[in-house]
Amino acid sequence: MEQQAFIKQLFIQNSKAFSTFPDKELAEEFIDQLFDFLFLPKTVKHKQPADLEKEFESLKSHFASLVFDILSYGDKTQIVTDQFFEAVPDIYYKLIKDAETILQFDPAAKSVEEVLVAYPGFYATAIYRLSHQLYQQGVKILPRLFTEYAHSKTGIDIHPGATIGETFFIDHGTGIVIGETTIIGNNVKIYQGVTLGALNVSKEKAKTKRHPTIEDNVIIYSGATILGGDTVIGHDSVIGGNVWLTYSVFPNSIIYHKSEVAIKDKFPATEALNFVI
Repeated sequence: MEQQAFIKQLFIQNSKAFSTFPDKELAEEFIDQLFDFLFLPKTVKHKQPADLEKEFESLKSHFASLVFDILSYGDKTQIVTDQFFEAVPDIYYKLIKDAETILQFDPAAKSVEEVLVAYPGFYATAIYRLSHQLYQQGVKILPRLFTEYAHSKTGIDIHPGATIGETFFIDHGTGIVIGETTIIGNNVKIYQGVTLGALNVSKEKAKTKRHPTIEDNVIIYSGATILGGDTVIGHDSVIGGNVWLTYSVFPNSIIYHKSEVAIKDKFPATEALNFVI
């Protein structure tokens, strides 16, 4: 009887939890199809414009089914779908600027095409920008599925509620965290391991600005942590690697972490060394 009761309770809970929840696998499939449609055509000569238009309409249909699972209203679903796909061209052009910025500032990048195909920072940015559009339209759970999928593929965690300006540059990217209420200006460069997070994670603060503001032309190097909704990094500043900041800095600042490295001869050992890993 205990097992039967558990199965019954589980069934009720699952029915409640997922009655307005989109299919996770279909959501991931859609966002990859949209990314491929925009940036990774299967072959150079495979399509005429009319064929691309058919594929675009197919993507709309796929997207509408995901939105309907959440909203359960046909008219509202159509409005959300139309608004989203009307915004796609502008998002595409903004992302091309992001890719060109990566090419301009990353010595390892040889072409825009390489950035589109091979750079996890670009992929994470693309999924974020598409998700942010839907998030702004008031649909919350689907963008979360999209960006968490990108997180699982790239190690880059960007909340769809964050606000990010033009020509955004992520280099390497692994371990980057950008929180929900973060505001990032134009021409900002962020390296791996950067956290733009909250100082206070209590639920009561959920509707307040909990994450920092990064103004235009800022560079944040690897391992830096910047916390707090009142923290503002002034424009044209440079935040060095491993810096920990919970306060604002003026424009044109250079903030760096100073560490000391001791070098000893391995032999002969003049004192005991205690390495703790």
